[in-house]
Amino acid sequence: MERELIRPFGPTIAKVKMPEGLINILNTYVEKVIQNKNQSIDLDHGQKLAGNVKQEFKLEEKFIDESGWGDFLKENALDWVNSSSHVKDELKYFKIIDTWIVRQFQNEYNPLHWHSGHISGVGYLKVPKDFGETYQKNKTMNQNGKLQLVHGSKMFLSPSTYTIKPEVGDFYFFPNYLMHSVYPYVNTNEERRSISFNAYISEKVYNVYG
Repeated sequence: MERELIRPFGPTIAKVKMPEGLINILNTYVEKVIQNKNQSIDLDHGQKLAGNVKQEFKLEEKFIDESGWGDFLKENALDWVNSSSHVKDELKYFKIIDTWIVRQFQNEYNPLHWHSGHISGVGYLKVPKDFGETYQKNKTMNQNGKLQLVHGSKMFLSPSTYTIKPEVGDFYFFPNYLMHSVYPYVNTNEERRSISFNAYISEKVYNVYG
């Protein structure tokens, strides 16, 4: 799989291309859950998450194992950590805490927050064709529907934010403590569908102060 290490500020971020077959499997699963009201209620995860969005629900453990989604996360997460850290022995421990779907529509948003566990990530399964224009036409930056990662404060030679435009198939891995938010978008009824996760790795590797 295509991988890229990004370092806009302190910690690295890994950008990975999700296989098209896996994207199709995930979207098919999501559509089935949406159609099943009882399952949607059972898997609802919105009350435990920061987002002000239409629907957020967890993936079932059986599906995570059988679909290959768990393998995708483990392989790429460990590859990212091993290539970014200075551990003497190759890191092999990886345990998913939870992984969930976020269905976002116009005027909805995800406020600035961070995650639990050790490592996290987000990828995109559906993206609107257009996130809409800014209300003031002369704005040079349109943040509608974008993900913004935040680390520290702006300093000389060191930006504090990294902005990502969602593209179907792109998946980003980052440390759990990295603050991030998703901006609302306008002028479309199309869904912005993302998938996220939290996981543990070896405490000896994660806890650099231990």
